Formats: sequence, structure tokens, C-alpha cells
Amino acid sequence: MTEGQRLTAFRLLLAAALAFSVTMALLPRPPQLVDVGDKWQHMTAFAVLALLAACAYPRQPLLRIGERLTFLGAMIELLQSIPSLHRDCDTVDWLADTAAIAAVLLLVAAWRRIRRATRAGAT
Repeated sequence: MTEGQRLTAFRLLLAAALAFSVTMALLPRPPQLVDVGDKWQHMTAFAVLALLAACAYPRQPLLRIGERLTFLGAMIELLQSIPSLHRDCDTVDWLADTAAIAAVLLLVAAWRRIRRATRAGAT
């Protein structure tokens, strides 16, 4: 698989994950896919989004990826305050999203640093 094909695959996965996450967040009565708490669902969704975004856009600063995903989490919470959706806007959900994003992006940053050091030592 070429670099371009790999990036395309990650970008398609990211787009699908974004569409799924936003749809599930804005459905009035989303189906219960797994029996875990609400905060775990938020953290899992945004951890996956952060990892996919970092893989799909490896040349983008991780801080920018984190900023954009954190903004998405805030927008989802804002949209959930629309009465007809019968959802609740919860800032703790947004904090859970942000914590998951930060944790994953810190791991990605560490992995990239180790990978660069390994490559530099091999030459």
C-alpha cells in the first residue's frame, strides 16, 4: 500500500467515524450498542476520532487536531441542547471528550518521538 493509499484509507475511515459519531450524538433516541456508561462512550468515540485524525493527517500539528476535535465535542453538546432532540447538553461530556483527545494525542506524540529517535539511531 502506498503512502497516498494509506492516507486515503485513514481519511475515509475518519469521515465514516465522524458521520457515525455525530449521527449517534444527535439522534433523539440512539440505540444502545454497548452497555457502558455515557462518559465511556464519549471517551471511546473521541479517542478513536483522535487516532484516526492523527493517522489521516500526519503532517498537521497534533495541537490543531486536538483543537478541532475539542471544538466538535463542544458543538455536539451545544446541538444537544436543542429541545426537539430530547438530549442533554452536559459540559462534563465535553470534558470527557477533551480528556480522551488529549490522552490519545499525547500517546501519538510520544510514539512519533520514539519513531524519529529510532530512525535517527539507525542511520
